[in-house]
Amino acid sequence: MINIRKLESELWESADLLRQGSKLSSQEYSMPVLGLIFLRYAYSRFKYVEAEILKDRPVRNGRVLPVEASDFKQKSAIFLPEKARYDYLLNLPDDSNCGEAVNKAMELIESESTQLKGILPKTYTMFRDDLLKELLRIFNNSALNEIDDDVLGRIYEYFLNKFAASIASDDGVFFTPKSLVKMIVNIIEPTHGTVFDPACGSGGMFVSSSDFISAEGINANSALTFYGQEKVEFNAKLCIMNMAVHGLNAKIISGDEANSFYYDAHNLVGSCDYVMANPPFNVDKVKAESTQNAGRLSFGLPGVNAKKEVSNANYLWISYFYDYLNDTGRAGFVMAASATDSGNKDREIRKQLIKTGHVDCMMSVANNFFYKVSLPCSLWFYDKGKKEEIKDNVLFIDARNYYTVVDRTLNEWSEWQMKNLNAIVWLYRGEIEKYEKLLNDYRFQINIEYKELDAEFESVSVLLNGYGKKLAPLREEVGNTVENAENIHQLLPLNDILKRYITELNAALKAFVEYGDGLEKAEAKGFAKSIDEKATTWDRFKKSVFARVEDVVSQIKTCRTVIKEAKWLTGKFGDGAYTNVLGLCKVATIAEIEEKNWSLTPGAYVGVAPVEENDENFEERMTEIHKKLLALQADSNQLMDTISANFEELGI
Repeated sequence: MINIRKLESELWESADLLRQGSKLSSQEYSMPVLGLIFLRYAYSRFKYVEAEILKDRPVRNGRVLPVEASDFKQKSAIFLPEKARYDYLLNLPDDSNCGEAVNKAMELIESESTQLKGILPKTYTMFRDDLLKELLRIFNNSALNEIDDDVLGRIYEYFLNKFAASIASDDGVFFTPKSLVKMIVNIIEPTHGTVFDPACGSGGMFVSSSDFISAEGINANSALTFYGQEKVEFNAKLCIMNMAVHGLNAKIISGDEANSFYYDAHNLVGSCDYVMANPPFNVDKVKAESTQNAGRLSFGLPGVNAKKEVSNANYLWISYFYDYLNDTGRAGFVMAASATDSGNKDREIRKQLIKTGHVDCMMSVANNFFYKVSLPCSLWFYDKGKKEEIKDNVLFIDARNYYTVVDRTLNEWSEWQMKNLNAIVWLYRGEIEKYEKLLNDYRFQINIEYKELDAEFESVSVLLNGYGKKLAPLREEVGNTVENAENIHQLLPLNDILKRYITELNAALKAFVEYGDGLEKAEAKGFAKSIDEKATTWDRFKKSVFARVEDVVSQIKTCRTVIKEAKWLTGKFGDGAYTNVLGLCKVATIAEIEEKNWSLTPGAYVGVAPVEENDENFEERMTEIHKKLLALQADSNQLMDTISANFEELGI
């Protein structure tokens, strides 16, 4: 099984190291590198489809008929002429011009695909030949042949993400963080018909919609029709390549005619089953007259200044998304947190919108979910097909205290956290069966984690020699808990048992190492060899044991994280009954919202949760602080050494 996270990281580090040596900026480097990932994808898919075609290929005169371009069109795949194939480029003669060859490959691919015409980068002659050849080699990793697992799609998204963090100058304009994209898609649940993103950027909403419906066993291209508008040409090209890498068809319009403030470029008003977007926030200087003439403003214009400009366009987007929907359509979008409670004309538009009964859910998101900026935001959801019993209700979720810290400047939702927040929406909608399935998913995942851990428990116990025998009772306790559990609630005590296991494992490791360190050099080597015949020295063996234990502890923590999230969910909603939870969620009626002066700010309804004691977070935070202190101390020591050396040079 591929370790996709490790693969992503290794490929990025290799590629970015070359960028640093090339003196190219991230902006100059990003499109060509993403183009090479696309080229690698096209070749992997070509080989995969070719093998499928050859399975039933007719034979004439003892020879299999060669494949042709028409065979690939029948399979919705791109036929690659020989000089556009990745293996051809990898094996170019040493004296050939690699940049010209890659440019030619891109031209040949465009000649085979109308969707990609004029989209692929052809600037490879700006690269040194040795740099370009090394990049081709990096992306020749055999793991990238796994078409069924969409590994290349993941790699493309990962690189897009990394470039966004390096390049973006405004809220990560061409890349919406995956947490927000997936949350939107999971709540509006696109299963059929027209999907529209009027600020589509790199196409993340479309890819996530495809993932959602594919998980249901449905082909995305047959069930969904994707439409996008993107004013920035660079972003639109990224989007079209992204669609191609994921094997999706999309109708993307870019340039001035794709300015969504003034144009409904696809004529989609009133006809969309799903609308989703992360539009630019707080845009000013939008021409009021042009906007008015373009329509899509059922609730009227927001505030217009003396220059006849809309000074803040947030409520233009909020109105557009509503007007694009058909009679049963759903919308989900990211919006500046301030828009939930803004006044004047905005409040009047919000009042009319709420009175339709089509506002479904409002979710507050914490700071640091975007690259480069720390602004908080909200997720808005409309549903024109709401069940009658909840039509006069709005679900408010305040998720500002529920997230995973990636690093000092970036937060996200883990997969299980997203599912838990999604589960609140299911219960509000009365979809108990989805909640019950999630509980079963937790049980299934914990069982998988246990089976993997049990094998690790045994091997690490052997590695620690006699000291590992002390872990046997805890291992047995873990096994009994899993095997005797009849429901998810009976699995939750595993969290404390596994925590004790980590403590005992570290104690056993310490005793084991102290014993080996106390032996004479020859005896220590013999001790190591008695456990592992490949051991050459005690110190090397000790390091390998440390690494092995660290891996096991990491696996235990992963399992405990799953259990912790299951406990978070069931502790609030049990076996599947929606209830308002202080500080987290509340269902409010339109009458209650009117009492709050038509505010859609979740915090105004859910209240403040009591502070919970969490020793695990404290431990993790203290570990993080300790690491930072050590790093700062190392930097300080290095600085003092430099200063001392400078003083010596000055004769001081």
